Amino acid sequence: MKTICFFGLLLFTGISLVAQTASLPKGKTCEITTPYGKIKVLLYDETPQHRDNFMKLAESGYYNGCTFHRVIKDFMIQGGDPNSKDSTFKGELGSGGPNYTIPAEINRKFIHKKGALSAARQGDQANPLRASSGSQFYLVQGKKYNDGELDQVEDQIRSDEQRTLASKLQGTFMELPENNWLKTADFAKLQKEYPDSLQKVNDRFGKMVAEVYQKQKPYEYTEAERTIYKTIGGTPFLDNQYTVFGEILEGLEIVDKIAAVPTQPGDKPTTDVRFSVKPLK
Repeated sequence: MKTICFFGLLLFTGISLVAQTASLPKGKTCEITTPYGKIKVLLYDETPQHRDNFMKLAESGYYNGCTFHRVIKDFMIQGGDPNSKDSTFKGELGSGGPNYTIPAEINRKFIHKKGALSAARQGDQANPLRASSGSQFYLVQGKKYNDGELDQVEDQIRSDEQRTLASKLQGTFMELPENNWLKTADFAKLQKEYPDSLQKVNDRFGKMVAEVYQKQKPYEYTEAERTIYKTIGGTPFLDNQYTVFGEILEGLEIVDKIAAVPTQPGDKPTTDVRFSVKPLK
């Protein structure tokens, strides 16, 4: 997704959505007003930096007049770029914000189920720590997934976790006594003359990563989470990649309506879908 980068209609009420989850997390609430109706969202206490930032922006009126500038049916609706307030703005929407980011608060227990409120961000290449946009967010519509598809998502997430772990363990591995020779050797010459030795080093490193990863409990969906994705839907391929910091309590059908609006190239609605946000007591 840009700044996310990357990347029969069932009407669920807030009550029915909550009933599909194990227990409602604690947090603060806000109301998003759109031309299609109002959406009540819960901001999780367990993602305090994102909660407080969203509340601060809502209280200041920062979001008022912004649009959902990126809308993709069966995926999500994204908004919060302050440049979208200006109907004459000619640049590409998706990079505007308050000139700061929020440290990632990615929590395994919060998944991208339908109705999830998540933070947009720049891609991993420019943003390896996965810090969130200061203001841009998206509401998940998504679609339903079966067990085979969820198995594939789990495998992708595990591979990503192992790549991240490998980066962290490289220094530790190089400090092992048996690897001292790698620090001073002419690596290009070594690679040419002793390819088998280097393969053995690589195999040992791979084994080390795998052993440490297994101790950290590899990513796995619970049966309850699988049921949510199979019955309500969502975007599981974004799990463990972006910070989910809230969820819709009421007005989930509004996301369906907005996700269905006509769009032009770049996924921008042909008619602006403006919104405002206010905190609720």
